[in-house]
Amino acid sequence: MASRLVLVLGDLFIPDRAPFKKLLTPGKIGQILCLGNLTDKETYEFLRQIAPDLQIVKGNFDVDAPNLALSKVVTHGTLRIGFTHGHTIIPPGDADSLLITARHMDVDVLLWGGTHKFEAYELEGKFFVNPGSATGAFSSGWLPDGEEPTPSFCLMDVQGDVLVLYVYQLKTDANGVENGVLDNIGAGGSKVPAAEPGLVVASPSKEDPNYFYTWTRDSALTLKVLIDMLIDGDTSLQPIVEEYISAQATLQAVASPSGDLTDGTGLGEPKFEVNFTAFTGPWGRPQRDGPALRATALITYSQWLLSKGGNDSNRVDSTIWPIISNDLNYVGQYWNSTGFDLWEEVDGSSFFATAVQHRALVEGQTLAKRIGKTCAACESQTPQVLCFLSQSYWNSNDEFVVSNINTQTVRNGRDADSILGSIHTFDPAAGCDDTTFQPCSPRALANHKAVVDSFRPLYGIDAGYAQGQAVAIGRYTEDVYFGGNPWYLTTLSAAEQLYDALYQFDRLGCLDITPTSLAFFQDLVPAAANGRCAKGSQTYNTTTQAVKAYADGFLDIVQRYTPADGSLTEQFSRDDGHPLSAVDLTWSYASFLTATNRRAGIVPTSWSSSLSPTPPATCAATSAPGTYAPPPLTCSRNATQVTVTFDVREMTIYGESVFVNGSAPEFGARGKGVELHAYRYRVGDPLWSGTAPPLPAGERIEYKYYKTGTDGVTVIREGGENHVLVVPEGCTRDIVVSDIWQE
Repeated sequence: MASRLVLVLGDLFIPDRAPFKKLLTPGKIGQILCLGNLTDKETYEFLRQIAPDLQIVKGNFDVDAPNLALSKVVTHGTLRIGFTHGHTIIPPGDADSLLITARHMDVDVLLWGGTHKFEAYELEGKFFVNPGSATGAFSSGWLPDGEEPTPSFCLMDVQGDVLVLYVYQLKTDANGVENGVLDNIGAGGSKVPAAEPGLVVASPSKEDPNYFYTWTRDSALTLKVLIDMLIDGDTSLQPIVEEYISAQATLQAVASPSGDLTDGTGLGEPKFEVNFTAFTGPWGRPQRDGPALRATALITYSQWLLSKGGNDSNRVDSTIWPIISNDLNYVGQYWNSTGFDLWEEVDGSSFFATAVQHRALVEGQTLAKRIGKTCAACESQTPQVLCFLSQSYWNSNDEFVVSNINTQTVRNGRDADSILGSIHTFDPAAGCDDTTFQPCSPRALANHKAVVDSFRPLYGIDAGYAQGQAVAIGRYTEDVYFGGNPWYLTTLSAAEQLYDALYQFDRLGCLDITPTSLAFFQDLVPAAANGRCAKGSQTYNTTTQAVKAYADGFLDIVQRYTPADGSLTEQFSRDDGHPLSAVDLTWSYASFLTATNRRAGIVPTSWSSSLSPTPPATCAATSAPGTYAPPPLTCSRNATQVTVTFDVREMTIYGESVFVNGSAPEFGARGKGVELHAYRYRVGDPLWSGTAPPLPAGERIEYKYYKTGTDGVTVIREGGENHVLVVPEGCTRDIVVSDIWQE
């Protein structure tokens, strides 16, 4: 019997604070049960798009919906599920009263809300679930003083008489996962104030270790995440993407110890200072993956712009393609030359680098044809790069990817580099292709087992976990950096590959177990055997559920060893799990975002891997000399106007609103000014933020903040002198103004 996903949520109140929206995509949810206090038509329409079967009951604030029922019952398989807001249950949330209600409704499962706090328990053979508030709305009397509500909702996977409950809670402070990324990007990033606009800083850490640089690789991987989120609808990220493009146009022309742009060698420089100057100290250089990853990020963005049409198409041709072209020419010319791996330690040929180089050439050719350009390197080198990728790294005897070859460094070859290569070349439209090591391919799954198993005996925190259970993952077993520990991003990558594979199995409608992947599956399902099982069959369901649980185990490990404030360092201790090395590592945050998105079924656009030409039977060492030119340096926004976001920190109580008003007419003549929003407001960081209409460049503006009381009438004005802003001129970008409320 097929399972059905049922979304349970309620007590929304504040649609601007709806973090769940990014996790939900149409076509995945079968039914939505809303427990009331929707209060907003736009959110109602959004939920209808996610699942047309939207069932709603009346909450105590749904005054404009008098015809809604106070309670309902739905049936799934043999289970009767009742749901109500809960304000009619006296005493509210009382277990005995809820039990009486469940008996009266004759249900097996009772869902209720009203308290804004997640709960789930079983009592006298019945299951009770409160999903909490999907937006973390305030509710008096249910939380300890000083504790802020945690946004949460639930998914129920119902199959026959079996119900599996998944709970989603936004466990972040003001520097949550997405903010952890944005806080490390200049010039608006709160933790990297010295960084120039568009530069992604690896970490705010400046000593032991000093990661206060911008790496081409890390930056491109991070921007790819943000671009995917932009394509999924988060348009607030577009100014950051545009600033990144302008920054990369500048960096491509910076001469460095690796070389310069004349022959392209400078593109292999791994990192730069955060003021657009070269880092001249000793380092593992060149590194060949950065240009390919940057090309992939910009190609993805370009394809999205082209789909919109208009002036965006011209921007791709005139501004973005020159950057991409330099990077593709670099890949075509130097892919067959050795360089340092993504851990910056081994000089040789890297599986990760070759995998992302192949991807960049394939999608580069697709973009070039779309905009009427040519990419000679894409045409001539793609078959040979794919030949090298598919034939050179695979150890057919022990069935794993040897991550680094053509090197003097002696290691066992099992390295998280290979898992990262698989997830960063994941194509949602692809099959389980061994040639490109797609996440669901037999080779990739066998390699996953080999890499994970190599760490099982290594770390103290992994002791006691049996074969087939998730363990913490580091870079490679011989690692001694900071004592050789698990990393957040590598442990997350182990989960992400499996979520990718599950997506591919689901799309293909079947799961193939081959002699290569059999050992992987038998760790999870001992009775697994070679052959194909169709989607919906008992074997398919049992196997995919086991893979999902295995993937969730890696996320559980990351959650277990993440500090209470939600911050992610580079590593966590092999002995007790405490955070180590660089603080607030951008790549760690980005990895968490991609892993959790894949778990939710949110995947990137296809990179058309099927268009890759068939590789030759015998590989050849080839190269395509490239031509390079400095990209045009352009502003990311019209220099006559600047978009200004006003941030102010002021403690408020539920029901108060904050505004900013100023001397420019764009604030509105004698109007209320610009309303700020509290979607990033947290205990300890009471941030209100709002964006004004574009302001004239060069204009001097005076402004102040004020707030309205809970009655919507009382006005409380900020004290002190007027704030003053001179809107920047020249090659301006969107700016953020940060203030503290003046008493």
